[in-house]
Amino acid sequence: MNGARRFTGTTDRRSDSRIRRWRRAAAGLPGDPDLALEDTTALVIGAGVGGLCAALALRRRGARATILEQADSVSETGAGLQISPNGLRVIDALGLGGRLRSVAVEARRVRLRDHRGRDLLALDIGAAAGGGHLLVHRQDLIDALADAAREAGVEIVAGARVDHVEAGARPRVRLCGAQAMEADLVIGADGLHSATRSALLADGPPRFAGQVAWRSVVACPLGAAPEALVHVGPGRHVVSYPLRRGELLNIVAVQQRHSWEAAETCVPDDPERLRGAFADFAPDLRDLLGRVERTSLWGLFSRPVARRWHAPGVALLGDAAHPALPFLAQGACMALEDAWILADCLSGNGSRDAALALYERRRGARTRRIVRASARTAWKYHLSFPPARAAAHAALRLGGAVAPGWMARRFAWIHGFDPVDGAAP
Repeated sequence: MNGARRFTGTTDRRSDSRIRRWRRAAAGLPGDPDLALEDTTALVIGAGVGGLCAALALRRRGARATILEQADSVSETGAGLQISPNGLRVIDALGLGGRLRSVAVEARRVRLRDHRGRDLLALDIGAAAGGGHLLVHRQDLIDALADAAREAGVEIVAGARVDHVEAGARPRVRLCGAQAMEADLVIGADGLHSATRSALLADGPPRFAGQVAWRSVVACPLGAAPEALVHVGPGRHVVSYPLRRGELLNIVAVQQRHSWEAAETCVPDDPERLRGAFADFAPDLRDLLGRVERTSLWGLFSRPVARRWHAPGVALLGDAAHPALPFLAQGACMALEDAWILADCLSGNGSRDAALALYERRRGARTRRIVRASARTAWKYHLSFPPARAAAHAALRLGGAVAPGWMARRFAWIHGFDPVDGAAP
């Protein structure tokens, strides 16, 4: 068993008793094994949040899982993540909630301000959805998932660059250098530029979304509140929140642009250009950006939700299937949801192809809605016409003052979803 933990359960996927036993097992409590996939081999392409979670969830159900990561090590790109209650339910079910909470910041609210520094709205989203809302360093989440995967017996192969994926009864992954690997199942968790998606759909490269984002991490100012703070202004916005028990502060500054000229998605940039782009924002934000010593500039790209998520023996997961602009902070959470539900579908009694079709049905509508809502959020943040911006901001202030609970509940369809037992609010 290669050190894999033994998990409990019955063959009834939706039963409350199975869910309780999974959670007991995730907490290290004794139980009977549930190894519905013990005869299955799986190759997972990509060691990001979705790939690590998928491999761990499959291994916990008995599968022999191997992760192929093109980088030379399993490490973070970017810095901060928000894990809202829907994603945190998967983390808890895997038994990693305690570890993550010990290094994260639990957000009390999400606060919106205009670019002049005036408060628009404060939302207690975590409480409204019935769960915590964690502000997490991406590396901390990656480390927790990777350590748990290795402990469970998952092999992680670094420096494995995928050239091509072939679907079939025994799907095949061909690596650069002509080496080929076969398994019962291949999962493409290989992100926006997915080689797996290209093999399944051949639907062209991602397109520049008209937005760029500077990402930086600075020492957290003394007294910073445990919240995600969003400054919104014409054509731009800045999100900031504390990380690592309040030791660091994550900064993401977004600006509309007509084009992206760099050959790479991410390039180093001069912090002075970041400061110049937000020189007319509030003094407190300018002071914060003045702390930035190093920054990277990312072009934001998009592509439609995949019209088909699976082929014989092959499935897409996370950004490979449904990349969303980051303005609802749901990228990592959607990947966690995908991973859990994919493993759940594969643990059923039907054929593998039927399980993959079920997975697509269970995920398609929700992820399409998330992608649309994320794009609309960018438009709302960046209103440039002064009368429209003034009216929208007045409506936010009024709604927050008159019905703050109702405003928070507008996000319940996102955060209240429970991928572990399939219940939605």
